[in-house]
Amino acid sequence: MDVRHLLRAYEQGQRDFSGVDLGGADLSCVTLIGVNFQGANLQGANLRRSFLTQCDFSYARLNWCNLSYAKLSNAQFIEADLTKANLNGAFLVEAVVTHSKLSGGVLAHTNLRGANLWKANLSGANLSGANLRQANLSQSNLNWANLSGVRLVNAALYGASLNGINLTQSLLKDIDLSGADLEAVSFQEATISRLNLERARLITASFQDASLQSVNCREADLTGAIFTQASLELVDLTGAILQRVNFEQVDLTETLVKETDWHDAKYRVTTQTRASPTAVHQTLLWATS
Repeated sequence: MDVRHLLRAYEQGQRDFSGVDLGGADLSCVTLIGVNFQGANLQGANLRRSFLTQCDFSYARLNWCNLSYAKLSNAQFIEADLTKANLNGAFLVEAVVTHSKLSGGVLAHTNLRGANLWKANLSGANLSGANLRQANLSQSNLNWANLSGVRLVNAALYGASLNGINLTQSLLKDIDLSGADLEAVSFQEATISRLNLERARLITASFQDASLQSVNCREADLTGAIFTQASLELVDLTGAILQRVNFEQVDLTETLVKETDWHDAKYRVTTQTRASPTAVHQTLLWATS
C-alpha cells in the first residue's frame, strides 16, 4: 500500500490495516493511534519517532524495522517478528510483547515498564539502560543479552533463560531468581537489594564492586565467585558453596555465614563477623579453611 493512501484512509477514519504490505515504507514521525496492523508486512520499514500507541502489531513482520524513539505504549506485538529491529529509546510502557521474536534486537534505553514479555525471544538483544520495572519476563529467552545498566525492579523472571547475560551496573530490586542458572554472569558495580538467589547457580559469577543488601543466597552455588571490594549488608550465605570464592577487601560484619563450604576461599575479616564471632580486628589473607 502506498503511504499517502494509508495516511489518507486513516484521516478518513479507517483503522483496520491488517495484512497490509508496507515493507521498506517511510512512516517516520507519523501519528497512527489504535490502528490494527495484525499480520502486516513492515519489514525494514522506517517508523522512527512515530506515535503508535494502542496499535496492534500481532503476527506482523517487523524484521529490521526502525522503531527507535517511537511511542508504543499499550501496543500489542503478540507473536510478532521483530528480529534485529531497532527499538532504541522506544516507549513501550505496558506493551504486550508475548511470544515475540526480538533476538539480536536493539532495545537500549527502551522504556518497558510494566510490559508483558512472557516467552519472548530476546537472545543476544541489547537492552542496556532499559527500564524493566514491573515487566513480565517469565519464560523469556535472554541468553547472551546485554542487560548492563538496566532497572530490574519488581520484575518477574520465573523460568527465564539467563545464560551469559551481562548485568554490570544494573539495578536489581525485589526479584525472585531462586534456582536460576547464572553461571559466569557479571554483576559488577550492580546495586542489588531484596534479591532472592536461594539455590541459584552462580559459579564464577562476578560481584566485584557491587552493593548487596538483604540478598538471600542460602544454599547457592558460588564456587569461584568474585566479591572483591563488594559491599555486603544483611546477605544470607547459609549453606552456600563458597569454594574458591574471593572475598578480598569485603566487610562481612553484617553477613550471615554458617554451614558453608569455605574450601580455598580468599577472604579478609577486619571486624567481628557473624561468620566468625571471635575474629575481632583479625586479618585473614588468602585463608584456607
